[in-house]
Amino acid sequence: MAYRAGPKNLITDVAGLLVGNAANEKVKSGTTVVFCEEPAVAGVQVLGGAPGTRETDLLEPHNLVEKVDAIVLSGGSAFGLDAASGVQAALREKGIGFEIAGMHVPIVPGAIVFDLANGGDKGWGRYPPYRELGFEAVEHIAADFALGTAGAGTGALTAGLKGGLGSASTLLPSGVTVGALAVANGVGSVTVGRSRHFWAAPFEIGDEFGGLGLPYPLPADAQDVRLKSREPRMGENTTIAVIATDAVMTKAAARRLAIAAHDGFARAIWPAHTPIDGDLVFALATGRSGRTLDLDEAIDLYAAAGATMARAIARGVHAATRFPGDVLPVWSGR
Repeated sequence: MAYRAGPKNLITDVAGLLVGNAANEKVKSGTTVVFCEEPAVAGVQVLGGAPGTRETDLLEPHNLVEKVDAIVLSGGSAFGLDAASGVQAALREKGIGFEIAGMHVPIVPGAIVFDLANGGDKGWGRYPPYRELGFEAVEHIAADFALGTAGAGTGALTAGLKGGLGSASTLLPSGVTVGALAVANGVGSVTVGRSRHFWAAPFEIGDEFGGLGLPYPLPADAQDVRLKSREPRMGENTTIAVIATDAVMTKAAARRLAIAAHDGFARAIWPAHTPIDGDLVFALATGRSGRTLDLDEAIDLYAAAGATMARAIARGVHAATRFPGDVLPVWSGR
C-alpha cells in the first residue's frame, strides 16, 4: 500500500487538532501544545527508561478520565513540566475543561525533554520560563506551525546533529487520517552512520526530508552505536511525541495506537528506547471521521502510525536551523 501525506503533512491534518509553539531563543528552549477543539480520547505509552511526565496515570485504560483537552511537549527537563500549568491557565480563561463546583478544569497531560546543555542561557532566576511559554503557546494555536528549531524542538539535540520538532500525516484507504508530532532529542542517531541518509528513508513520501533514500551499499559504520555524548547520563535525552487519528477509538485502542507509534522511533533512531532516554508517545483519537475501524483497517492504521512517526522524527531534524551558540551542526549544513 502506497501511503499519501495529508494536505499539510502535519498532525493538524487530523480534524479537530491545532498546534501552538512558543520559544525563548536566549534559553534555547520552548514548548509545543496540541489543542483538541473538542475533548479527545487519549492514551500513552512510555518505553524509555528516564521519562519526565505529568498526568500520565489518568490515561491508563482502567482509570476514569477518557478524554483530554490538550497535550503539552516541552523542553526544560523537569523544569519544563511547568508548561502544562500555563496551558491549563490559558484554557481555563477560555472556559475550556470539565465543569465542576463552578470551575473549569482543563485536562492537560505533558512530557518533557532534556535540553539544558545545548548552549542556551539557563540563568533565568528564581522561576523558569515554561509556565509563561505554555500560556503563550495556546495563544498561537493554528493549523499551520513551524517545524525544526521551533517550540519544544528549539533546543533539541541528537547524536551529531541538532534535533527539532517534526510532524507528518498519512491518509488511509479507510478514509481516516493519522498524524504525528515529535520532538527529536534522543541519545541515538537519526542518520545512517556518518552519512546524511536518514534511517527513516524507506517511509519517506516525496522528498519531505531530503529524498536521499538509503545509502547503497550501506556504509561500514552503519551499525556503529553513535551517541549524543561519549558519557551519556540519565535524563539527558528523550524523544517525545503525539500520534493522532480522526478514527473513533476506545481508550484501550488509543493506548494500542501509542504502542504502535513507538515502532517509528525504532525505524528513525539508532538506538532508541535506551535506559537513558525517556521515550514516550501520547495518542489522541478525535473521532471526527465517524469511522470505527474493523480489524484489517486497524492493522493498517497501526502500521501507518509507525511509518508516520518515523517521518515526523526525520522531518524535525531535517528542518532544524542554525542559531548563535549552537553546540551541534544542522543537517542542512552537513
